[in-house]
Amino acid sequence: MTEKDSVMKDLQELKATYDAAIAENTSMSDELIQERDKVVALMDDLNKSKGDVSKYRSQVQAMQGKMKTLVAENDELKKQNGTLTVQRDSTIVVLGESKKYNEVLVGQNEELAKTVEKGAKLSVLNTKTAAYKLKSSGKQIETDKASRADVLKVSFTIAENQIAKSGDKTYYVQVIDSKNNVLGEKKTESFGDNTLTYSFKTTVKYENKTVNVSEDLPGKDFAKGAYFINVFDNDELVSKTSFNLR
Repeated sequence: MTEKDSVMKDLQELKATYDAAIAENTSMSDELIQERDKVVALMDDLNKSKGDVSKYRSQVQAMQGKMKTLVAENDELKKQNGTLTVQRDSTIVVLGESKKYNEVLVGQNEELAKTVEKGAKLSVLNTKTAAYKLKSSGKQIETDKASRADVLKVSFTIAENQIAKSGDKTYYVQVIDSKNNVLGEKKTESFGDNTLTYSFKTTVKYENKTVNVSEDLPGKDFAKGAYFINVFDNDELVSKTSFNLR
């Protein structure tokens, strides 16, 4: 092998080393490309040379020293990048777990809010209705005969609820006779797109304790047959019952 061939071989090895380092695509790639281009230029000069190539040997040795330094720095940079990648991936995992945990908490809070909202609603129980005849003394005598009835007594119980909102509470009571007539005041209340025709409304002061409600609905010429009583909280039906007059 001639001296020229030996120098060319060293330059080819230098270029191959730089090509491999550049392929790793680190932040040093630009500097590595510059040094590789110097190697390629020297290879071109060497190919064109006709005489003594000893001057190229010294340049190759300098380039080899430079290459070792740059490759060592590139390897160290790769290690640092590897560490950062692991740390980043770990952070992503932690953030992902935190996001999942937060999503679970949000879901639990939403379910809890729904449960509290549902639990805060008042329960209307024991809705009853009966007909009474009024004596001249003012005494009321219960009757099941339409011809004797002077008043219908509607009663219901609002259950105790410690998490419900206290204050005045209004209920709308609808009494429908056997001829499908709404008895009483026959007033209409609007609730958004819905309307409700009711017999009377009653307002009670609710203080989270059980409240018994009783209201009289006077009338005359009550029809025989089945009567239906509906109790509404705004436009929501919360209790109902029925009874018969003969």
